[in-house]
Amino acid sequence: MRQADTKAWSGILVYIECRRGRVHPVGRELLAEAGRLAAKLGADVYGAALGSGVEAIAGQLLSCPLSRLYLYETDDEYSPLHYEKIMTECIADIKPSIVLIGGTQEGRALAPRLAVAFESGLTADCTSLDIDEEGCLVQVRPAFGGNVMASIVTRFTRPQFATVRPGILEEPCVESIGEPEIIRKTVRPSQNTFQILDVEEREVSGGITDARILVVAGRGVKKKEDLEMLKELAALLGGKLASSRALVEKGWMPPKCQIGLSGSTVSPEYMITCGVSGTVQFMAGMRHTKHIIAVNTDPDARIFEIAHYPVCGDLYEIVPSMIERLRAGKGDDLVEIHI
Repeated sequence: MRQADTKAWSGILVYIECRRGRVHPVGRELLAEAGRLAAKLGADVYGAALGSGVEAIAGQLLSCPLSRLYLYETDDEYSPLHYEKIMTECIADIKPSIVLIGGTQEGRALAPRLAVAFESGLTADCTSLDIDEEGCLVQVRPAFGGNVMASIVTRFTRPQFATVRPGILEEPCVESIGEPEIIRKTVRPSQNTFQILDVEEREVSGGITDARILVVAGRGVKKKEDLEMLKELAALLGGKLASSRALVEKGWMPPKCQIGLSGSTVSPEYMITCGVSGTVQFMAGMRHTKHIIAVNTDPDARIFEIAHYPVCGDLYEIVPSMIERLRAGKGDDLVEIHI
């Protein structure tokens, strides 16, 4: 990596992912986080949006702490090579100290290309961000299979690149500093050897990310057949059955039902974990859940650290009791069922 004059780079740039005039939710989440970080640095927050209909997104960001918004209007659908070129020119012009990108499919393809272009570091799938005493970005993410949380700092190169998955950070923007200055940029036609002629968007719903109530199966489930018991509990509660990575690796549950950094990020109203120990990666994917009921035989299980209602007991005794009471119409109080 090349060393950079870190003092020549300032401010925070957020790549605002959008499609046909609609901002991806992670863009607002990153702008809110950028506002908190910028307050510590005494710096400005910039946004850059590429695509068709970007003129319409300014109104969607009025509550965000943006000083300047760069709009790159183009009819070209997302292309890593084309978007990399545009964003490379944008970053070289602005010279931000920090660049934040959503950990979506698009962001994961774009961020490494930009980091390579500037010969700088990139930390992917951060769970939290902060600023240290020297003004560097502290990028926190799980390491060694989720057993430790690593704090990564890019000392000598700029910009400092980081991606954050949707739903990981706190609630989106609630305060702004006024309407941002709008900078409209001309985009040269793509020189790609291929062209996307049409895009068909499909609504994805009905999965664990939309569920209000989730029952989560963990390593404490002894047999695949025992999942039927947890499925029944989820059905009686009007919820969905999800799982930790352990059961997906065993082939007992499909990947689409996995919660965690390597699965889905969820924020249901209620979650009942059954035999889930609570690895760092798992908890990063569900930490905004409003009510967590955790059942585990290990009193030192990490999941108890964040559970609102920790229940130290055997799921094979507690879950059947819950099912029985729900069948009898006595399940109005979830906590009472456990106790």
